Amino acid sequence: MQGRYNVLFLCTGNSARSIMAEAIMNRKGFPNFNAFSAGSHPKGRVHPAALRQLETARLPTAGLRSKDWNEFAQPDSPPLQFVFTVCDAAAKEVCPLWPGQPMTAHWGVPDPAAVKGSPEQIERAFRDAFNVLDRRISLLLCLPLASLDKLALQKEIDRIGKEMPERKAHGT
Repeated sequence: MQGRYNVLFLCTGNSARSIMAEAIMNRKGFPNFNAFSAGSHPKGRVHPAALRQLETARLPTAGLRSKDWNEFAQPDSPPLQFVFTVCDAAAKEVCPLWPGQPMTAHWGVPDPAAVKGSPEQIERAFRDAFNVLDRRISLLLCLPLASLDKLALQKEIDRIGKEMPERKAHGT
């Protein structure tokens, strides 16, 4: 694989995790990667805490919107090289499946939008989700994509999906 890569991050609601992943990849992967996000049952709005987390990280938020994955299944849609599901299968969320030929992997992240608690606890949940996504995207960007065959690349993107950043000793 080589050239410019289109990446789709999928989740159920497309309001938090997949939106953050889209913004991270579009910043860190530029100019070689172009990221999109979508949901199987989009909420129709981006979660305000996701926008705050992106702004804290100094990532652009203009143009981010919650959208249906069908937008990317049209004949005139950009061809996708990668599709990553970021919903949390451990929480029994239904993760969308993507048909076709792109490389796919499950990069499950707990849903920060489902966290109930103080504003600080909610902010921490969004920060934690952001950090997991940021780490996984950074690992993908370090791969020698042009020199990996399809099987080796599939193994690597699956391994990245199991990667969790180190937690600080005090639990934040």
